[in-house]
Amino acid sequence: MFTYILYTVVTGLAILPLLLYARNPYFLRDLNYAITAIQIATRVGKFKRQKPFYSVLDSFLDKVAKQPHKRFILFEESSYTYSQADKESNKVARALSTHAQLKEGDTVALFLGNEPQFVWLWLALAKLGCIASLLNNNIRSKSLLHCFSCCEAKVLVTGAELRGAVEEVLPTLKQQGVRVFILSDDCDVEGIENLSDKIQQASDQPLSPQLRANINIKSPALYIYTSGTTGLPKAAVINHERLWMASFLQWVAGVRSDDIIYIYLPLYHSAGFLMGLCGAIDKGITVVLRRKFSATHFWNDCRKYNVTVIQYIGEIMRYLCNTPKRDNDRDHKVRLAVGNGIRADTWAEFLQRFGDIRICECYGATEGNVGFVNYIGKIGAIGKEHFLHKMGYSYALIRYDTEKEEPVKDSRGFCIEVPRGETGLLVAKIGERTPFSGYAKNRQQTEKKKLRDVFVKGDLYFNSGDLLKIDNEGFIFFQDRIGDTFRWKGENVATTEVADLLLMVDCIEEANVYGVKVPGHEGRIGMAALKLKKSMDFDSKATYRHVKNHLPSYARPRFVRIQDALAVTGTFKQTKVKLAEEGFNPAVVPDPLFYLEDNKGYVPMTQEIFSSIEEGRIRL
Repeated sequence: MFTYILYTVVTGLAILPLLLYARNPYFLRDLNYAITAIQIATRVGKFKRQKPFYSVLDSFLDKVAKQPHKRFILFEESSYTYSQADKESNKVARALSTHAQLKEGDTVALFLGNEPQFVWLWLALAKLGCIASLLNNNIRSKSLLHCFSCCEAKVLVTGAELRGAVEEVLPTLKQQGVRVFILSDDCDVEGIENLSDKIQQASDQPLSPQLRANINIKSPALYIYTSGTTGLPKAAVINHERLWMASFLQWVAGVRSDDIIYIYLPLYHSAGFLMGLCGAIDKGITVVLRRKFSATHFWNDCRKYNVTVIQYIGEIMRYLCNTPKRDNDRDHKVRLAVGNGIRADTWAEFLQRFGDIRICECYGATEGNVGFVNYIGKIGAIGKEHFLHKMGYSYALIRYDTEKEEPVKDSRGFCIEVPRGETGLLVAKIGERTPFSGYAKNRQQTEKKKLRDVFVKGDLYFNSGDLLKIDNEGFIFFQDRIGDTFRWKGENVATTEVADLLLMVDCIEEANVYGVKVPGHEGRIGMAALKLKKSMDFDSKATYRHVKNHLPSYARPRFVRIQDALAVTGTFKQTKVKLAEEGFNPAVVPDPLFYLEDNKGYVPMTQEIFSSIEEGRIRL
C-alpha cells in the first residue's frame, strides 16, 4: 500500500510540470521572472534600511575595489579601466569643488554629448553629493534657458563643440548668476571658464564619503528632461530609488557580468543613462560608448569590441534592417537587445536577418510610476502581466475618448476599466510604493499628470498618456499616444512648443501642430496646419530658416498645410484627429501643401513626392 501511495505521489510530481505547462506555456519563464523580481525587491528593501545609504556610486566604487583593471569604458580608440575612471572622476570632483565651490545638494547642468567626460562628470557630482541635470544637447535658446529655471542649476558644464549654443544664452546666464565651464584648455569668451586645465592639475585621490553624508534613497539624483504632453521640456525628478530600479532592467533582461554593452543612445536620456550606464555599473560590465548612432558602423563596432548586449529604440532597428544586406550580417557576438518601441514587422525581420538575438522589449516613462517588460520575447508585445507585478503596482486600462481627450465616466462619475482585448488609457495608482515625483519647479504640469477619483472617491492615479491593450494571455501592446505629444526618431515632440515657435514667423497667424503616420516608419512625423495673416502668402524661406535655427531636426514640421481657418472644438481646443487622419496626400487634402526637402526648405507638395515617400524612395 505504501509503495502504491509513493508511486502515485512520484508520478503526480513528475507530471505536474507538464500539467502546468499545458495550462501556461510560459510557466518556467514566469517563474524565473518571479525569482528575479523577489531578488530585486529584497535588494531595494536592503538599500532602504542600510546606513549609510548605498548608492549606484557606491556600487561603482565596489567594482573599482574588486576589479580595478577591468575595462569600464571603450570609446573610439581609448580604453579606461574601472580604476582609471575612478581617478578621472576624482580629479573632476576636486576641480569643481575648488573652482565652482560646489557643495552637497547643489545642481549642475551637463550640456555635452556622449563621451567619457560625461561619465566622469556624473561620477564626480555624485561624489560631491550634487544633483546632475542632464540637458538634451539639441536644445537651444529659449528651451536651453528654460531648463535652468526648472532645476535651478548653479553651474553649467559644456563640451567644446557646444560653445556656440552657450554663447547665445550667455548674457541671461550671467544675469542669473550661473557659472559656466567648458571642457577646453583655453576659451577667450568672458563669462566662460576653462575646466580641462583645472582637471589636469587636480589630485586623483579619493574624496571623503562625508561630502555626501546626507544623501538617502529618496534624495534627488538627476533631472532628466521630457517633453511630456505640452510645452517646453520638463525636468523629471529622478531620485536614488528610481536610479536603482531603472538599472535593474539589466537583471530582468538577463545581462551577465561578462557581457559587453554598446551604448550609442544619448546619455541625457533615461534609456542610455539609467538602463544603460547605471545598469552596466551595477553589473560591473564593460561599456562601449559611441557619440551617436551610425547604421553604417553599427555591426563593425559590435565585431570590433566583441559586443554582446545592445540597446535600441524601434527606429534604430528599422535603420539596421534598411542597410544593404551583407554576407556577414550574422557574424557577431550580440546575444541580447534591450529597448523599446520596435514594431512587430521590424522585430521579425531583424531576427530573420541578424540571427538568434534575444529581444527584451520594455515599456515605461522617465517620470512614470509603472513599467512593463516583455521577458517572454513575444513579438510585438511591450510587456507581460505577472501576478507579482500586479501585487506591487496597482494599474488599470480605462476607457478614453480620443475626440474629447478625456476619460469616459460612468453614471457615478468614475472611470471605466476596459475588458481584455480592448484599448484603454494606462493609469497607475500613486502611493508609497509607486510614487510620482513629478517635474521640478512645475506644479502645473505635475498636476496635469494626475487623475483623481478614478475608481473611488479620493484615489490618485498617474496618467501615462498612452493607450495600451492587454490580450487574454496577459501580453501588453502599445496602441497610441494621446494628447499633444508625438514621437519621432525616438524623441518626444511637444506640439505646443513647435506651434509657439512657428507663430514667431511673420506670415503665420495660427499654428496647429500634430504628428502623421508614414508608411514603413515608427511613430509620427511632424506636420503643421497654418492660418496665414491677412493678405500675406506663405513665406517658405523664412519659415525654413526659423525652424532650422530653433528646432532640432526631429521636431521640425516636415509637412505644412495652409488653411483659411483652423478647426476648433466647442471649448476652442484645436482638433488634430481628423487632420492627422488626412495626412499629407495631395489627392486627399484640398488645401495647399508643402514638404520640407532636406537642405532646400519648404517646397510645394506634389503627388510624385507623396508616391516617392509612400514607396520608400524618399527617406524621412
